[in-house]
Amino acid sequence: MMFLTIETGLVVLAFLLLVGGVVGSLVPQVPGALLSLAGVFTHWYATGEPGLGLLVALVIVGVLTLVVDWFGGAIAARAGGASNTTALLAGVVALVLFFVTGPLGIILGVAATVFAVEFYRQQDARQGLKAALVTTAGMLASSVAQALLTGSILLAMFGVALL
Repeated sequence: MMFLTIETGLVVLAFLLLVGGVVGSLVPQVPGALLSLAGVFTHWYATGEPGLGLLVALVIVGVLTLVVDWFGGAIAARAGGASNTTALLAGVVALVLFFVTGPLGIILGVAATVFAVEFYRQQDARQGLKAALVTTAGMLASSVAQALLTGSILLAMFGVALL
């Protein structure tokens, strides 16, 4: 009869967390990067792997993923020509809507906020629309970037486990 050791259980948990990180990066309100980092640290605790160099690299990728998650919309707003004030207001609206609505509400609320503030600020509907569209596209692109980053962490950990 085969018994499950604590180490094996922790490795299984680590990979569940890593897969959850990839899924979480695509599902709003799920902290994909944090799940991925928890998976890396759980595996490291259980097995001593990855080595220090790869562990540091994976933590850096995880932190970069967090930055993309938290600031992707604001960065996109700035790229679309929105002011710092608009980006800040859009971030506040996203935070409030995080607790009130689903992902569609967050996207629509941020887009409407960026449009309204930029239209008021510049008295130019085209500039407001441009900033709102770029912000929305940036928010969606940040989800793709998060999925790629957490996916790379998962693949690296598969490599660690198989080698």
